[in-house]
Amino acid sequence: MLSQRLMWIIWPAFLVAGVLEVLVFAMVDPQDLQWFGQPVELSRQGVYTVAFFVFWAITMLASGLTTLLSMSPFEVNRCPLPVSARPESCPKQGRC
Repeated sequence: MLSQRLMWIIWPAFLVAGVLEVLVFAMVDPQDLQWFGQPVELSRQGVYTVAFFVFWAITMLASGLTTLLSMSPFEVNRCPLPVSARPESCPKQGRC
């Protein structure tokens, strides 16, 4: 289940990062970028690469937050241990 949720987060974020990359750099020349008033010292390909991973990280964060918010209270609060191994603070019933 965890790998499926990770793919729900990573794959759409990858696709959106690719679209953002195309849209942003269709209008912005990487050689014109400045960082705190100084020109960026990276090559064009370096700027494209860093920007893609920044876009990917931001969209993964958004997708992850959406996935977290879509979880039911049972999924969020369940005890990860089997019923027989649960501590006293976790009820021994089937749902925890």
